[in-house]
Amino acid sequence: MGSKKFKYIDLFAGCGGLSLGLYYTGIWKGLFAIEKSPDAFLTLKYNLIEKRKHFEWPNWLPQKNHDINEVLEKYKNELRAYREKVDLVVGGPPCQGFSTAGRRREDDERNSLVKKYIKFIRLVQPKIIFFENVKGFTQQFGENKTKGKVYSDYVINALKRNGNNYIGYDVYGQLVDFSEFGVPQKRTRFILIGIRKDYPTSLNAKDFFALLQQNRYNFLVNKEIEMRPNLQDAISDLLIKKENLIDSPDSNNYKSSKYLHPKSKYQLLMRKSFKSEIPDSHRFTKHSEHTIKLFSVLIKNTTKGKRLSEKERKKYNVKKRSIAVLDPKSPTPTITTHPDDYIHYCEPRILTVREYARLQSFPDDFEFKGKYTTGGKLRIKEVPRYSQIGNAIPPLFGEIAGLTLSELIDE
Repeated sequence: MGSKKFKYIDLFAGCGGLSLGLYYTGIWKGLFAIEKSPDAFLTLKYNLIEKRKHFEWPNWLPQKNHDINEVLEKYKNELRAYREKVDLVVGGPPCQGFSTAGRRREDDERNSLVKKYIKFIRLVQPKIIFFENVKGFTQQFGENKTKGKVYSDYVINALKRNGNNYIGYDVYGQLVDFSEFGVPQKRTRFILIGIRKDYPTSLNAKDFFALLQQNRYNFLVNKEIEMRPNLQDAISDLLIKKENLIDSPDSNNYKSSKYLHPKSKYQLLMRKSFKSEIPDSHRFTKHSEHTIKLFSVLIKNTTKGKRLSEKERKKYNVKKRSIAVLDPKSPTPTITTHPDDYIHYCEPRILTVREYARLQSFPDDFEFKGKYTTGGKLRIKEVPRYSQIGNAIPPLFGEIAGLTLSELIDE
């Protein structure tokens, strides 16, 4: 393969989890990334554009957050000029409208972004497509089973179809659990691969998933981590110790703490390139005395790793419907954009942003920008640090996916 790097575009890029994984392969070079949220783009820009110089950003596109509708409208000719120059387009539309973790609404305006995604692909026509979305993307919308929509079917059929100056793609998709690839979190996502029908390769889109499984063992051996690290493997060096408590470097009147000694191979990997003794974004939430007492009782008396039952919620007077004390000996359930869904396994508090990032395999030298949290009506507009992480693709999976995608091109 030599020193040649394959070129890709990241759509709906978020804070850059997938792009970070592609960066670590040493094989892929970003051309540009499209992300609507100014908060998420600020994190991506700092870590991947400025710090790691990962993107060859074009002069015609301002280096800022963009709505895909605006890009398609303003820069149609520039996008069309990328044909035959782009090896890969990655990313999938925001998942909130499809997610079974929230209210699945067929009329959610974010679902219309699927059509914009198809339009972008038809303009640029990359050799390969890597599309990711939530498990709910494969499930039917609506109560009427004959009329309900399955958005994965729509995307597959639209990509396969030939059209004017559009050759179509060989497409295959399936569900993948990221916890099988070294990520300490049970996170199942729909992955779809498309290979342009005129691209000269003996491999097909379905082969990607077989190659992914074949590559898994050597990838994790080279990383020197377990195949399924648990929660304790991920975050036990970030516990609160009185002698290590300090003022938070980025938040007045909040506390943080210094690192403890690493206790697992996973922690060593996450800390490998970060030399400070103070973790980034490791600010502890200020809980009320009542909440601390409640969390202490729940940690002691409820089953770890399982949501509280209705009976338990009544017994302990817990109003929140979905809450669980995490199990230190297992990968966590899928983390969401709501950090108060989960209680730390041995300390009466929710997880910090850095602990959240560890569960998504973001290395400790990846710094998050913007607010820590938001609420009320601002939740529609703002994407704070917890949400940036909850929406991301784990970089560790992005890396093994990037290595496997390169095999489809460099056969």
